[in-house]
Amino acid sequence: MPRFSLAQIRCQLRHYHQRRRSRRQLLTLDDRLLEDIGITRTQAQKEGCKPFWQHSSCKRGSYENC
Repeated sequence: MPRFSLAQIRCQLRHYHQRRRSRRQLLTLDDRLLEDIGITRTQAQKEGCKPFWQHSSCKRGSYENC
């Protein structure tokens, strides 16, 4: 059975919280802002609706294949 330190668990929880917050904010952006960052409304919806524990399938800055 793997052992995890309290620090590792806290770090993972911070990552989950940040991912959840970022995805919720992505869903609030208007079309002009989405265009500025180079993604479509459909891509934003797809990413924004993922559960917080699921990693993004997109690499940072590259959303063409989502």
